[in-house]
Amino acid sequence: MGSPNGNGVVMDLEGAFLLFVLVLDSTARVAVPLIFCALAGLFAERSGVIDIGLEGKMLAAAFAAAATAAVTQSSWIGLGAGVVVSIAFAMLHGFACITHRGSQVVSGLAINILVSGLTVTLGIAWFHEGGQTPLLVDDARFPPIEWPGTNVVGGVPIIGPIYKELLSGHNVLVYLAFFVVPLSWWILYRTRFGLRLRAVGENPTAVDTAGISVQWLRYRAMLLCGVLCGLAGTYLSTAHGASFIRDMTAGKGYIALAAMIFGKWRPLPAMLACLLFGFLDSVAARLQGVELPVVGQIPVQFIQALPYVVTVILLAGFIGRAVAPKASGIPYVKER
Repeated sequence: MGSPNGNGVVMDLEGAFLLFVLVLDSTARVAVPLIFCALAGLFAERSGVIDIGLEGKMLAAAFAAAATAAVTQSSWIGLGAGVVVSIAFAMLHGFACITHRGSQVVSGLAINILVSGLTVTLGIAWFHEGGQTPLLVDDARFPPIEWPGTNVVGGVPIIGPIYKELLSGHNVLVYLAFFVVPLSWWILYRTRFGLRLRAVGENPTAVDTAGISVQWLRYRAMLLCGVLCGLAGTYLSTAHGASFIRDMTAGKGYIALAAMIFGKWRPLPAMLACLLFGFLDSVAARLQGVELPVVGQIPVQFIQALPYVVTVILLAGFIGRAVAPKASGIPYVKER
């Protein structure tokens, strides 16, 4: 027998399976900015640079992408603007921490605070909509990509919902996020650049002794960090959403940092941690007003708090077991 939902409708096994597929579909969408940001932090910390400013770079990219797309009516030009602005802030962080050996935590927090106020100020000055950008429509947003045969395959039990709802219908940035994960693994573990990047995060003195520039390696890592944060922010405002909203990142940069640490600075485990956070977030949206067997209706406020509670629990339970790169957070001073 099925169980009644909030409207008194009985949910059978087919309906429960469809609900599960829809939750997974929502999980993938919600996890995309977390995946991009976690990989961005991974490249930065693998080079020895702590980047608390993931949140700020993602927020700046979201504003730049939405503002540019609103003016040009092109999501791709918006994407370019978002990535460029994110790279600019990544280079600013690198200039403060790599060139001038400043506090990496302070620099990252300063970027977060600066961007939080700057985006709203510019939004009010340019668009006069309370800090938001105009609603994006048509070519100003990234459209969903429908796979061939969705109408035919969609009616097939089990396979149909998976193909139609879970695999098809996402925009290009969703597919790109899951492609970047194995690409990042290949860069880190199968290329000369990745080998040097991991080495500079563990022992920059040895890398410098080998005649390789520590600063140049770290700047290239920050460049990759800027690109990935730019993709994350652009996704939020021009793909997942339809405009820029004040502080729309809502702590996702910090959750991505937690996912990166929980994944022990490795791409695949970090992605799985992001999917866990995305799953908890999507469950909050799907279970609103639904009566569950035994437990009944769960307050949505409790479910919405789960990603942040789990973040604290994971960090408290696993941070001691996750060993960061040895040179992470330590400015490198070249020996004369």
